[in-house]
Amino acid sequence: MKKVEVIVEHAGKNLSAYIEGAPIITVGNDIKEIEKNMAEAIELYLEDNPNPCEILKGKFELKFKIDAATFINYYSNIFTKAALSRITGINERQLWHYAAGVHKPRATQLEKIQKGINALTDELSSISLI
Repeated sequence: MKKVEVIVEHAGKNLSAYIEGAPIITVGNDIKEIEKNMAEAIELYLEDNPNPCEILKGKFELKFKIDAATFINYYSNIFTKAALSRITGINERQLWHYAAGVHKPRATQLEKIQKGINALTDELSSISLI
């Protein structure tokens, strides 16, 4: 099954999402709402278009992608930039620059962020409370 990338971006007080190469865009207050709204938007598009754009033909699975600035800002109510610095090894000041859009992280920095998040996810999912 092919994967269709949904790009999620910060849009002021909410999030927006779109699929490159498809005439579909949606907004939502959180990732769950974006996922739901995108599925509904695609369903409506496919109902109204007997010959849809190439990317939405056949069976596909949605893969949601988020840029570093959106990620840092969206999840700032869960962890601070200091905490993100600890799990990624990236200087806190540099994270502030990414969040503000002053600098765009290089591929190596994105990889550090991704690895840090994955490591934290693995650690948290292995915990059982008693």
